[in-house]
Amino acid sequence: MKVRLWSGIACALLLCIGFVHFCVRIVPADAPVQSVTSAPQAASVHGALLIPVEGVPPSALTDTFAQARAGGARPHDAIDIMAARGRAVLAAADGRIEKIFWSEAGGRTLYERAPDGRTVYYYAHLDGYAPGLHEGQAIRRGQRIATVGSTGNADPAAPHLHFAVNRMAPGDPWYGGRPVNPYPLLVGR
Repeated sequence: MKVRLWSGIACALLLCIGFVHFCVRIVPADAPVQSVTSAPQAASVHGALLIPVEGVPPSALTDTFAQARAGGARPHDAIDIMAARGRAVLAAADGRIEKIFWSEAGGRTLYERAPDGRTVYYYAHLDGYAPGLHEGQAIRRGQRIATVGSTGNADPAAPHLHFAVNRMAPGDPWYGGRPVNPYPLLVGR
């Protein structure tokens, strides 16, 4: 009876080890991200924009665009995408790096302008930038541009990407424009 019990336990243990070895891939948050193609991001491509945090499905997003901030003094005008510190931040669309900037509220930030000049994508609370990233650089949808963090006024215990979209009038500077809710653009509604 004891031999049969130990055989069953050994068999179950081997099955578990086999499952972990062949089915589970553990990737640390700070591991370098390989070049991004459209296939691995298929789960994140539902709307007009790519969800700009690697591996975040549409079901994990919450529409925080109209939520009050600063004690109700202003609307959020963005979406917060919760993710582990160091997770790759990806370009939501093709564009050009307009500005790399540090601000008290946003911390490490990045502004990307669309090729037609009429849309700016704002990425904030970043932990770091992709190596070699610089202002004026052309970037492609899905390209790794930064990592998730909690710089600026973000809660250090809740790293996330603050992602905003602004429609620009001709001549609007990188910090201008009219806020547009990114949530429907990301989830396809």
